[in-house]
Amino acid sequence: MPKRKSVDSKLEALREHDSLNPRPQAVLDSLFHEHEFFDARDLVQVKYEMLRRVSVDGKTIRQAAADFGCSRPTFYQAQNAFTQAGLPGLVPRKRGPRGAHKLSDEILDFLLQTKTEQPTLGAPALAELIEQKFGVTLHPRTIERGIERRGKKAR
Repeated sequence: MPKRKSVDSKLEALREHDSLNPRPQAVLDSLFHEHEFFDARDLVQVKYEMLRRVSVDGKTIRQAAADFGCSRPTFYQAQNAFTQAGLPGLVPRKRGPRGAHKLSDEILDFLLQTKTEQPTLGAPALAELIEQKFGVTLHPRTIERGIERRGKKAR
């Protein structure tokens, strides 16, 4: 029974880190079927082995991509990521925005300074000031969240 628990915990860890291969059944490489160490569910391991097969074992990119259930563009993306960042480059990144794209540090600094000088000014009025000064339209709630976030960082 302990074996099952460790397998389940690995599966959960892969999910948590967005490293779970969505198509483990597409991995046809013999190592992943013959040895327990190789896990087709581990996307980072699959990509690394695919790169190694081309670089060390001399397989063609086309064949390696097919054997590891990937497309050639995926191979080239993995190769570029590995060249740029090493093994951590193969870990999938979370999708979506990585931060506020309209509410820049410059605008947030302006907001905080204005709020300090005129504490009674509300978010709608601040939104108008930002549009006049920076030409950026922000929702008042975005302004409130930005100010709250900056306040938490200051603590």
